[in-house]
Amino acid sequence: MQAARHVVCALSGGVDSAVAALLLRRRGYQVTGVFMKNWDPLDEHGVCTADRDCEDAYRVCQILDIPFHQVSYVKEYWNDVFSDFLNEYEKGRTPNPDIVCNKHIKFSCFFHYAMDNLGADAVATGHYARTSLEDEEVFQQKHIKRPEGLFRNRFEVRNAVKLLQAADSFKDQTFFLSQVPQDALRRTLFPLGGLTKAFVKKIAAENRLHHVLQKKESMGICFVGKRNFENFILQVSVLGCERTEPSSCPGPGPHSNEVFVFQYLQPRPGKFVSIEDNKVLGTHRGWFLYTLGQRANIGGLREPWYVVEKDGIKGDVFVAPRTDHPALYRDLLRTNRVHWIADEPPTALVRNKMMECQFRFRHQMALVPCVLTLNQDGTVWVTAVKAVRALTLGQFAVFYKGDECLGSGKILRLGPSAYTLQKGKSKSTGATEGSGDGSGDGPGSGPAL
Repeated sequence: MQAARHVVCALSGGVDSAVAALLLRRRGYQVTGVFMKNWDPLDEHGVCTADRDCEDAYRVCQILDIPFHQVSYVKEYWNDVFSDFLNEYEKGRTPNPDIVCNKHIKFSCFFHYAMDNLGADAVATGHYARTSLEDEEVFQQKHIKRPEGLFRNRFEVRNAVKLLQAADSFKDQTFFLSQVPQDALRRTLFPLGGLTKAFVKKIAAENRLHHVLQKKESMGICFVGKRNFENFILQVSVLGCERTEPSSCPGPGPHSNEVFVFQYLQPRPGKFVSIEDNKVLGTHRGWFLYTLGQRANIGGLREPWYVVEKDGIKGDVFVAPRTDHPALYRDLLRTNRVHWIADEPPTALVRNKMMECQFRFRHQMALVPCVLTLNQDGTVWVTAVKAVRALTLGQFAVFYKGDECLGSGKILRLGPSAYTLQKGKSKSTGATEGSGDGSGDGPGSGPAL
């Protein structure tokens, strides 16, 4: 008689991961629960809820009668996620730490711990996502080291696993999984991929998991939690965060987040400047605190103004008087080298150097039809069929074709805004890194540098 398959399930202390573990248990697998601690409360003066979440995760394991483990990735999180987060802000970009956390922590550190230390046949998480494999096919997968180089031999990794959107389109979290490596994805189960959130809550209520069902869902950044974002690097939460249940790294506690962020980044005072007439409208404490598209909240002004560009050299933040101002709209961006999940790059893109697909750069935003143009260095130009509001440097452009999430690339350059084009002041030198304008080296204008 074949021994039960061993699945190691990541537990956060929330309802989604708890129900994921329950469903795995019902399928007859040998399940082990693991709680990850990614933020060290000793670094902060506030109260961290990680201990409470850990207790809730442990209680889930008691109810399900499965083994429980706790691991600490505080050092790895600091080096691979939080340091990147701060570095991106210092460059004037707006990062998405949840995507980076999944890549480096959950689907690298945790994945290898489950496989190498706990002897797992597969791992599982409470993400709302699916893959192209059935459960039994996941257990048949073997470790295959992904070849290095830009264009790998497609025959070295046969039948690459695809990442597919969840049945519940509103809860779908493939956006946050768009940088997950193929080796981890092919050995991962997503028990909630075919379920709705309402049904998951119903399962929890019927199976004595009331302690996680009653917890409020968090929509904050993974290590910060939900709090006033003006004081913790403004408005990243506007761009979409993965947290839909308690995090294992909820962050620095309830004190002022501006105080918190300035423990790590020095204030850089500058001016708010009107994009229309260069009139100085007010001052701010740091240009890196502002995200394109957010309301500027300039003291003394009744009407709302919105951030449309940033000057990292002078420290000025340019603003416009309407939420639909043309300075907020662009139809061109360039990414860094794209992480392709299944095909690297897709066959059609390699063959034609161009490919039609869809993309989004915020979780749950409507998919935008676009054309990708492949550069020699693996980066892509993305040309949207219509101008998009508040394209943002540092965010990830996540690409889709049908139900499949193809992968993603970080946005490093932006084309000119509709306002710049209207004024006829498009810069001939091309888009520069960290700039909000320019398009001279766009798709079709020659080889990428």
